[in-house]
Amino acid sequence: MSSDDPVVGKLGTVTHPIAPGKPGEIVVRIRGGTEIYMAYADTELAEETEVLVVAQRSARTVEVTPFIG
Repeated sequence: MSSDDPVVGKLGTVTHPIAPGKPGEIVVRIRGGTEIYMAYADTELAEETEVLVVAQRSARTVEVTPFIG
């Protein structure tokens, strides 16, 4: 997937914790609503953590990093 995918660069919120190497789940406001994605991160992320989508692995799987804004 390329960096022009609609979800890349969007902010999301962790809904199921993410552990390094293990997927969690995030919700992203996109396309006029919200969508759920499986998400991977290099660090442990708790529920309610705000994240930035940095890459898309497949249609419903993304890579995220904590967002500090």
